[in-house]
Amino acid sequence: MDKGKLILVLGGAKSGKSRFAEKLAVNISSDVTYVATAAVLDDEMARKVALHRASRPQHWQTIEETTNLVDVIKEHGSRTDVILIDCLTLWLSNLLLDANNTASGISWADKESFILSEVKKLASATVETRAAIIVVANEVSLGLIPDNRLGRAFREVAGLANQVIADYADEVYLIVAGIPMEIKSLAFQNLS
Repeated sequence: MDKGKLILVLGGAKSGKSRFAEKLAVNISSDVTYVATAAVLDDEMARKVALHRASRPQHWQTIEETTNLVDVIKEHGSRTDVILIDCLTLWLSNLLLDANNTASGISWADKESFILSEVKKLASATVETRAAIIVVANEVSLGLIPDNRLGRAFREVAGLANQVIADYADEVYLIVAGIPMEIKSLAFQNLS
C-alpha cells in the first residue's frame, strides 16, 4: 500500500484556510472525503456549516464526526484518494468538552495527556493510510493570552497538537489574508 501525504493547513479565523484546503484536495483528486468536526450547537454554527457545505463539490462524501477521527481515517483511508479534516481545532475543543473528559475529579493534566495521546494516534493513523490527508487547524499562538483558565488550557493543547501534526506532515501551509505560504520546507532550508 502506498503511503498518502499529510498536509497541514494553518491560519487564523477567516484567513481562507478552508478554501485553500479544498483547492488542494481538488488538485490531488476528485475522490474526496470531507470530515466535518463541528458540533452544531447553535444557530450561528448551523449557518456556518450550511455555508461550508454549499461551497463544497456535491460529489464529495461528507462525514460528520466530532470525536473519533482515527476511526474515520482507518475506515476510509483505503477507500478514497483524499481525506480533508476541517478542523483539528474544533475536534480538540470537542475532546476537551466531551462529558467523559470533563467529569469532576479529572485534572487538566489528565485531560491534556488524553487529548495529546489522541492527536498522536491521529498523526500515526495518517502514516498508515494510502489517502492523502489534509488537516485544517487554527493557529492559536498569534493572539492575546486568554483571560481565563479554560482558554489558556485550550490554547496550550491546540498549540501542542499543531506541533505534533506539523512534525508528521509532509507539507505545512500558513494562510494569511487568503495567501498560502508553504513553511515546512522553508524551515528545513534555514537549518542548512
